[in-house]
Formats: sequence, structure tokens, C-alpha cells
Amino acid sequence: MIELSEHDHSFCIDRVLSDAKSVCAEKGVRLTDQRQAVLRVLAGSHVPASAYDILNQLNKERKEKGETMLAPVSIYRALEFLMQHGIIHRIESRNAYVACSESAHGHHLHGQATIFLLCDKCGRAAEFQSESLGGLIDTIASKARFNPNAPVMEIRGLCEACQKLESDS
Repeated sequence: MIELSEHDHSFCIDRVLSDAKSVCAEKGVRLTDQRQAVLRVLAGSHVPASAYDILNQLNKERKEKGETMLAPVSIYRALEFLMQHGIIHRIESRNAYVACSESAHGHHLHGQATIFLLCDKCGRAAEFQSESLGGLIDTIASKARFNPNAPVMEIRGLCEACQKLESDS
């Protein structure tokens, strides 16, 4: 795994924005400049960001350009749109958001569960899809006569880079 400090996020940003544009075109909805700006902030880091982290980053950029500051409500609206279309995820345990890295044009395949591996030390989130876990969740939910609408699992621990840092010290 590449250490976070060596990782070039420009590829991630370009891929996420390209995928988001495809999703929006496919669904006939607009990916406004403000929504793209929010998405760019999220795609620029693999560490989930709160709405206020995003707001602060965008307002810092806007201040440098002499533009009007954004209000929190505008960030929340953009986040809601991006989540609704499967372009980002909310990390419930952190009340934060991350760009979707495993989407198939803005929607996960039926029967799959989303798994987030969350590093307790650096904060990084890695996203994976699992058909087998999705099947297990469907089986359990069926037995309980429950209809899951967001099969997501968050697992906390240490990423490879942080494990290496701990073993080196």
C-alpha cells in the first residue's frame, strides 16, 4: 500500500468527478459547480470529512479568490444530493462523508453490502463491496422479516501504513 503522504489524489479526484458526471447524465440530474466543489474536497482525501470540514475548506478557497462565503445549508444540500445519487457515503460513526470509490455508476449492485475499514490512527477510510456479506445480511434480515435499505458495515482498526509506523517505533 502507498503511504498516504506519497499518494497523488489528482487521479482520485478526476475519477470520482468523471464517475459522478456519468451518474448525473444517466439520471438526468445536474452536477452543479457547488456539488462538484464538495465532491472535489471529499475525493481529495481518503479521510472522511464533516460538513463543516468541507465548508471550511471551500470557504478558505473562496476567500483567497475574493468570492462570497458559503453557508452550511448549501453544503448540506450538496451532500444530500450526492448521497441520494450514490456518489458519496456517510460514515455514521464519524458523522462524516467520503467519496464513493466502489460504485457502478452511482449505485451498488443488489445483494452487495458496503464495508468501510476505518483507521483509528490516521482516519483513513477504505471502501469495499461484498456479495457474500450482502447475502448473509439478506438471510438474517429475511428471518427477522426486516427489509434493509442500507447494508453498510463499519470496521475500526489500523490500516497497513499505521501498523507499519507502530511496528517501526
